[in-house]
Amino acid sequence: MSARAELKQSSASSENVLRVGIVVGEASGDILGAGLIQAIKQQYPNAQFEGIAGPLMLEQGAHSFFPQDRLAVMGFVEPLKRLPELLRIRKFLKQHFIANPPDVFVGIDSPDFNLDLELALKQAGIKTVHYVSPSVWAWRQGRVKKIARAVDSVLTLFPFEQAFYLERDISSVCVGHTLADNIPMQPDTAKARQDLAIELAPAEKLFAVLPGSRGGEVERMLPVFLAAARLCLKQQPHLRFVIPAANDKRLKQIEEILADFPDLPVKVFLKRSHEVMQASDAVVMASGTTTLEAMLLKKPMVIAYKVAAFSYFIFSRMVKVPFIGLPNLLAGKQLAKEFIQNEATPENIAPQMLNLLRSEARAELTAEYERLHLLLRRGANKRAADAVIQIALPEVALDAGHQNKS
Repeated sequence: MSARAELKQSSASSENVLRVGIVVGEASGDILGAGLIQAIKQQYPNAQFEGIAGPLMLEQGAHSFFPQDRLAVMGFVEPLKRLPELLRIRKFLKQHFIANPPDVFVGIDSPDFNLDLELALKQAGIKTVHYVSPSVWAWRQGRVKKIARAVDSVLTLFPFEQAFYLERDISSVCVGHTLADNIPMQPDTAKARQDLAIELAPAEKLFAVLPGSRGGEVERMLPVFLAAARLCLKQQPHLRFVIPAANDKRLKQIEEILADFPDLPVKVFLKRSHEVMQASDAVVMASGTTTLEAMLLKKPMVIAYKVAAFSYFIFSRMVKVPFIGLPNLLAGKQLAKEFIQNEATPENIAPQMLNLLRSEARAELTAEYERLHLLLRRGANKRAADAVIQIALPEVALDAGHQNKS
């Protein structure tokens, strides 16, 4: 690194502290945000982060003006109900960051909230990065024009997303996914069962049931999954089931629904979805980021999803991709069977759950999962941190790059 770059980096990490505005609205984004903060602090130990942060980001020292879960809305109806609150939060953040400009602002996912904020901040002269591409390649492709105006760069999780942006002359960096970095290529199923105190007889098989982390998802999906599990149990009485609860509210909700299925051999675990999936032989789950985690854990899965009828009416006319599950999108083919809306019935799901236990298909599926795992294992936190620092302090990155070449 040149003397000028060293001086700039020294000042950014001491007197003139590197300041990063950051907003996250989902638990999955909290994981990415915490990794990003940790990686930036390895280069700038005194860096400051403020905006809206989740629990993991708070542990890394971020300051949050509002609880992260206030942004955790989905569909069309729920955001409309919460619109006044969301607008007040965004107005506060806009005014705060314009009055106190950070070196860079990073919006993590939550595009409906973050892109408008990023646009306002960029127009005010603040550098902006959006981390996790909106699904513009799948639906509402007109948003790409707004993204081009709103951000200096998009950090994508998946290679096909970066290609989409570069084809449209929008700066983009594929950083991969931190889950792919953290999850070993060969997860230890036996250890997960030991950690969860799950004991199975040799003939027993374990299914993980993941109905989602939101109340509406659990309400719509869990009864369907449990009814499918009951059908499976009639054919294979040696099945056992485990369910993770995202928080105390979901735990209570899950237990209330389970009261209608007293015949099912089910154990519920609080906040241990990773271990629950790792301990399982197969998974039936709602669509979402957890499908990627299940793939990285090399678990065969069935994916199903339902939303409110009005939301589905709108979504179904806008989506331009053949799949909703991340493993299927990454592979460009159906690795996991999907059942959406009216097709998500116990009668459709149960036979596919039983198919997952057949050994002949598992080896081929595992090989495909391993290929995709390696594709995403790129050192995501470090790559994301380097990209954000390059936007925030381009002179440091430029001088360091020249020094490395010399």
